[in-house]
Amino acid sequence: MAFSGLDIYKLLPKTNCRKCGFPTCLAFAMQLAKKAVSVEKCPEITAAAKAALEASAQPPIKLITVGEGEQKLEIGNENVLFRHEEKFFHPAGVGIIINDAASDEEIKNRVEHVNKLSFERIGQQISVNLIAVRQAGSDKARFEAVVKKVAELTKLGIVLISADAASLKAAAAHIAKRKPIIHAANKENYQELAAAAKELSLPLVVKADTLEELSELIPAVNSAGANDLILQTGDKPVNKKIWDLTQIRRMPLKKNNRVFGYPSLTVIKSNDTYEQVIEACDYILKYTGIVLLEGFEAYQILPILTLRQNIYTDPQKPLQVEPKAYPIGQVNENSPVLITTNFSLSYYTVLGEVEASKIPAFLISVDTEGMSVLTAWAAEKFTPDKINESIKKFGIPEKVKHKNIVIPGYVAVMSGDLEEKSGYRIIVGPREAAGIPSFLKNIQKAG
Repeated sequence: MAFSGLDIYKLLPKTNCRKCGFPTCLAFAMQLAKKAVSVEKCPEITAAAKAALEASAQPPIKLITVGEGEQKLEIGNENVLFRHEEKFFHPAGVGIIINDAASDEEIKNRVEHVNKLSFERIGQQISVNLIAVRQAGSDKARFEAVVKKVAELTKLGIVLISADAASLKAAAAHIAKRKPIIHAANKENYQELAAAAKELSLPLVVKADTLEELSELIPAVNSAGANDLILQTGDKPVNKKIWDLTQIRRMPLKKNNRVFGYPSLTVIKSNDTYEQVIEACDYILKYTGIVLLEGFEAYQILPILTLRQNIYTDPQKPLQVEPKAYPIGQVNENSPVLITTNFSLSYYTVLGEVEASKIPAFLISVDTEGMSVLTAWAAEKFTPDKINESIKKFGIPEKVKHKNIVIPGYVAVMSGDLEEKSGYRIIVGPREAAGIPSFLKNIQKAG
């Protein structure tokens, strides 16, 4: 946990020597607390105090990197329990499990399918991050062969899952440059796997049944040379697993217990198609750094990725699109003009419905600082003056020859004022975006 300015001041020599460039040690301490200066600027500080300050400056939850290049996944380094306090920085990784007992053709097809599990939602690309290869039996050669094949077929990060330490070490060595996760060290094999993780510079999952056992195992793994860890507790009901995940997150943040200062991982055990989705969402909501499941159909993965996107969006900075007039389809001077806000979800919802109508149109995204229609209207960010300004700024008078503007049905109350200020005929559109296709078709018929 980071020290306050007064905590830092207590560790300083209190000589007010000014060698640091500040008039007093207290002033220097306050700047240190804000991370505006380095502790190196104090020439009088003791080695013990310096070590304490450097340790306090470390993130409470270590940042762990998996994979490489554009597919690199970073987890951990979070600072809060609740995102409204600040925000969550590193979205949880979602991975699909493949068993090495499957046929080569089945493995190939599954990997290719997983590679395509990418979706565009409100202007962002959301996708699966990992493929986990699980050793089903004890055939070391088969496990190695499948790991190599999967590495050839995908650029996603890889998790190696086996109960056999020798198989894990051999497979990890083949793809070490891809920075895979080794899963998992326990009280029986931790020395062997910790040594391998240290030698190959790879992240290592440390697994124990309970938090108490995990708290004893983590220091032992650290002493054996592995420091890039991911934590996992044993199989248990969802409510108990959520308790474990919450405590793993809470202890370094609220109790300054750095033993648990690592991200966590969960593996979905359910065979039920829908339970897998529900469990994965539960664990993402309650702090897991990585969730692995066998389900890989688009209808299973999309809701998981959607929830993750929502949770890891800064609540103080809504997703926004650039305010401007967007042409949809082959527009011309007779194309209708619709108004919405620059809140991404509003814009892309309206965009989809206009595209579905097959009627080319201009869609004006008014700058409402990322607020939705009703929120922006209530906050006076979506007003007749703002809309009129946008109509002129984005060149609508030059783009179309008609004088019609369609506004959202929820703000029909502003139609008279907007008509007076803009000189345009204001048409009140549907309240719900789903009504846009039929609405536009009726406009087109009416001429």
